[in-house]
Amino acid sequence: MRFSFPYLDENEDYEFPPVEQASPEGIVAMGGNLSPGMLLSAYRQGIFPWYSEDDPLLWWSPDPRFILFPADFHIPESLRKTLKRKIYTVRFDTAFSDVIRQCSQVPRPDQDGTWITEEMIDGYVRLHELGYAHSVEAWQDGTLVGGLYGVSLGKAFFGESMFSLSPDSSKVCLVTLVQCLESYGFPFIDSQVETPHMKRFGAKNIPREHYLKILKEALCGTTIKGKWTDLFGEARKGRK
Repeated sequence: MRFSFPYLDENEDYEFPPVEQASPEGIVAMGGNLSPGMLLSAYRQGIFPWYSEDDPLLWWSPDPRFILFPADFHIPESLRKTLKRKIYTVRFDTAFSDVIRQCSQVPRPDQDGTWITEEMIDGYVRLHELGYAHSVEAWQDGTLVGGLYGVSLGKAFFGESMFSLSPDSSKVCLVTLVQCLESYGFPFIDSQVETPHMKRFGAKNIPREHYLKILKEALCGTTIKGKWTDLFGEARKGRK
């Protein structure tokens, strides 16, 4: 399953092996690079990179796929209280590099090191510079205390990782993101693989075949390219 991967710019495409040929765990291919065209091609085909520091680059398309639909989004009562207190100012795309580096330092249960390697950071920072990758940030008294980042294509948002240095800060970012994306007609957030954290918010597993169908439909929408700072503004202190 090791393939030759050219370095591609954002306007070039790469045809991955069919996801139906993935391993039982969901691995589609192995090796290559995180060039802009390669990453964007992967997301369009329902594939994402995920690997540990000492492993080769692995490309995944798991079955089932873990998805958050806005209609199923659940805000716990304790988080509603935090939102009402308006502790954090939420911003978009003002500190992408800081957010992804903070995400790379989050301890993961049963995991040594991080899957957000320097190669990953460089690849996604480049996508951000090109206008495809975005950060949502929680600020308190001028300090970055939480956030998340992901990739947007068409009307699809692919969530990658989040971090929190202050109670509920990343959760406030998630609530703001879901509400803003829903207002722009995004039908789902791709959470990729099941986590207890996202499950509490209403994310659920769906068959890969169904995911590929709704992904194809979402990709027909116009990509909101560029920094989302002006689009969503300083996204209010804790939206309700």
